[in-house]
Amino acid sequence: MNRYPKIEIIDEAYEIPQLGRSRRISVLLPFDYDHTDKEYAVLYLHDGQNLFNEYAPYGNWAVDKALKLLADHGYSDLIVVAIDHGGELRIKELLPYNTQRFRESEGELYLNFMMHTLKPMIDSRYRVRKGRESTGIGGSSLGGLISLYAGFNFSSVFGKLMIFSPSLWVSKKIYHEAEFMNFHEPTTMYLYAGGMESPTHLQNVNKLNEILIQKDNLTLRYVTNPEGKHQEVFWGEQFPMAVDFLYI
Repeated sequence: MNRYPKIEIIDEAYEIPQLGRSRRISVLLPFDYDHTDKEYAVLYLHDGQNLFNEYAPYGNWAVDKALKLLADHGYSDLIVVAIDHGGELRIKELLPYNTQRFRESEGELYLNFMMHTLKPMIDSRYRVRKGRESTGIGGSSLGGLISLYAGFNFSSVFGKLMIFSPSLWVSKKIYHEAEFMNFHEPTTMYLYAGGMESPTHLQNVNKLNEILIQKDNLTLRYVTNPEGKHQEVFWGEQFPMAVDFLYI
């Protein structure tokens, strides 16, 4: 039986009113979605171009293949929503803070779009479980950073966090937010870092982990790969393990 997810392009140019631009939005549905009446958990992922496109210039996560593998082992109760990044606007859109180097962050507007435009559409169009306990957000690099920020600031929406190689170098504010974050409801986080991403990357994520392991109501798994580089192939290796931890 073919257990690959069914990939739907919702729109090649879905309007983002908060940013005054449009973007391709894709949905990966369970292989048996059309033959059940079940409701499904949801995972929103950034950088959609790099998730399942065989021709992506920097490689891809092979999310479709990972979901097929999970389905082969009996788990297919997840819908993945892939949001394409904005090309040359990617840094601005995924930055949660203004910094000396980057002064035009649009991360708050981007998350506002996800929560108040995109999620209501997904909730109404597909059979999804709408509560925070079934709603995840994730990404890598700047996508990991904005997902972490969302988990800290919009915990009433996102109860599951897939944080791969977050760009913690952008601003020390994220450590401050982590220090003072109180998870009032149960939250699950899969945190990953590679040992060959940059001279300071692993130590930055180690520092974040040391803060987070002290938090109540946070179920955290921190995984490192000494050989891991800042590349899609390594994040793709982590994806099925992260889904298993967060959702199964």
